[in-house]
Amino acid sequence: MMKDLRQSAEQVHTPCVRGTHAGSLAATPIAFVQAIVEAYEKYGKDPSQALHSAQIKPEFLRNPKHRISALQMERISGAAMQELDDEGLGWFSRRLPWGSYGMLARSSISAPNLAVALQRWCRHHGLIADDIRLRLDTTGDQATLTITEHTDLKSLREFCLVSVLRNLHGLACWLVDSRIALQGAQFPFPAPEHQDVYSVLFSCPTVFGAASAMLCFDARYLELPLKRDETALQLMLKRALPLTVHQYRRDRLLVQRVRQALIGQPEYTHSADDLAALLAMSSRTLHRQLKEEGASLQALKNEVRRLRAQELLLRTKRPVKQLAQATGFKNEKSFIRAFRGWTGLSPTEFRRQSAF
Repeated sequence: MMKDLRQSAEQVHTPCVRGTHAGSLAATPIAFVQAIVEAYEKYGKDPSQALHSAQIKPEFLRNPKHRISALQMERISGAAMQELDDEGLGWFSRRLPWGSYGMLARSSISAPNLAVALQRWCRHHGLIADDIRLRLDTTGDQATLTITEHTDLKSLREFCLVSVLRNLHGLACWLVDSRIALQGAQFPFPAPEHQDVYSVLFSCPTVFGAASAMLCFDARYLELPLKRDETALQLMLKRALPLTVHQYRRDRLLVQRVRQALIGQPEYTHSADDLAALLAMSSRTLHRQLKEEGASLQALKNEVRRLRAQELLLRTKRPVKQLAQATGFKNEKSFIRAFRGWTGLSPTEFRRQSAF
């Protein structure tokens, strides 16, 4: 997952994979460490001390299936960024000196909403590294963050593209103090041997061999106002707060996403398990996060059913029995009882009164 922002946000972009206990799960592929070692070679420096500080033995590098913990990845990447004075870890044609990503974070912190903050980040990133171009687009209700490559990133390509997108996603979550659920990720290289780690890094379906690197998410997140200010940024930088999506339990759009799923895909939302799977979470997490937002799944289901029932009663002449089925009730009797509880009227009475 994302690297810690230490003192000047130098580590926001290193993709480590955290377990239940931070740093305990050895899930980060050794390929990312090999990329860091390659950066040392690029600058003609010895990575031995950095490897030693992270307790990464030389034989680990020779085993492509080896995994290390998030804590080990954080240590070696932090050491490398300082020793190489390059927060880009050799990805680009010129160094990103210590503090570069902190500068980008500071330039975005005053934005009125997430859309403006991400647009600033994308634009300013091009000023410090023109090897790639970051772009934020919206099409309908979907937003995309896309990377266009202007130079050949060679063997560091995967590490670079994954890290930059993880960085930007993590920053976005921190800025609005919310999980931002991803709808999809894609990358322009073949599926690597460690492709299983992508489900942890991005928690969404991932496509390989695409035209470009991209993340997709609900465009409504872009409307959220920033929850951070300069004071919060200073504290984050000083205390090395991990910029990782998984620390954000709250999803400020969850109620809207649940409501949208109930309306748009009723055939997949009859049970909490089915709905949770559709939203890429467990049913327990779904219930907990809705409670944190002051909502409940049953209340949202009732709201959607009521609105659907009222719409059908007003717009169609379908019999009550069919309306019960269309709104997800097992029988006509339970539908009538529920509708009377919502409106104080039976479906027939509601339709008759609305006709006048």
